[in-house]
Amino acid sequence: MKHIFNEVHYELTRKIAEGGMGMVYEAVQRGIGGFRKKVAIKLIREEYSAIDEFRNNFIGEAKLVADLIHTNIVQTYHLGKTGEQYFMTMEYVSGCNLEEFLERHVETDQYIPADLAVFIASRICRGLAYAHRKKDAQDRLLGIVHRDVNPKNIMIAMEGDVKLTDFGIAKALDLMYNQEGEVIAGKDEYLSPEQARCEITDQRADLFCCGIVMSELMLGYNIFETPQPEKTIENILEMPLPNFSDIRPDIDDRLNLIMHTALRRPRDERYQSAEEMLTELESFIYGEGYGPTNEKLAAYIYDVFSQDGENAALRWHRGETQFAPQ
Repeated sequence: MKHIFNEVHYELTRKIAEGGMGMVYEAVQRGIGGFRKKVAIKLIREEYSAIDEFRNNFIGEAKLVADLIHTNIVQTYHLGKTGEQYFMTMEYVSGCNLEEFLERHVETDQYIPADLAVFIASRICRGLAYAHRKKDAQDRLLGIVHRDVNPKNIMIAMEGDVKLTDFGIAKALDLMYNQEGEVIAGKDEYLSPEQARCEITDQRADLFCCGIVMSELMLGYNIFETPQPEKTIENILEMPLPNFSDIRPDIDDRLNLIMHTALRRPRDERYQSAEEMLTELESFIYGEGYGPTNEKLAAYIYDVFSQDGENAALRWHRGETQFAPQ
């Protein structure tokens, strides 16, 4: 039986982020009987909506993530069009992105507690593991590779949930608009060696990027990044990895080995799946019993963002420090 429903109504309440190709808004979805739901709206600029490549890429992203329903991935609810502009309705995450979280620790001159840094990395791996093994309706493995795992694309909710977002340059079965071998897809300072060399990637590329993010969570800076993009890429390809324990003493030998394994250049020597890396991380933090939880992370985040005083704490509690998917 076929039913035709009225169009969903959205009220844009504030702009959260703006980039070269589009904007992200906080919005309220309205329905009958006073129904209200806070959502995020990702809107592609009208001039880019008119270009086949960008429009198809945007639509491809929405179709790819529509069925990615997992606690560690920002959910996409709807793909629509208003006038000549395409938009996606997405889960609204009240909290901050990982870049903001890292910057807060630099501002306050403190390390992220090691167990919470590993916990955050493990939740990223959980989201990647789910995406990597996702199949389509014909039971074909989609072969998703995110290719853009970096702090701006990782959200932390007030409740302590860690969520991966922005599959805009992901590749998958029947979806690849940025042809590997011709262009570098991803941010220079968060590339796997395969991406830096314009090689064909698989899921192990995302694990190297996750390793970069984890080392940044532990140290407070990206070990490969320099002001010169060429030098940054050279570092990713060739720079000897430090002994992380020498930089931060509470990184023990076991954690140092986990970080080194994630960052091995030959992909056959790296973790071979997100599940394998996840197992190592969770064994590390839970091997002796009780370990970090969403609730512990939530309490810690509230404390970190309240160090400027009561007003900052209240803003965090009300969700006014929200950063949505880019």
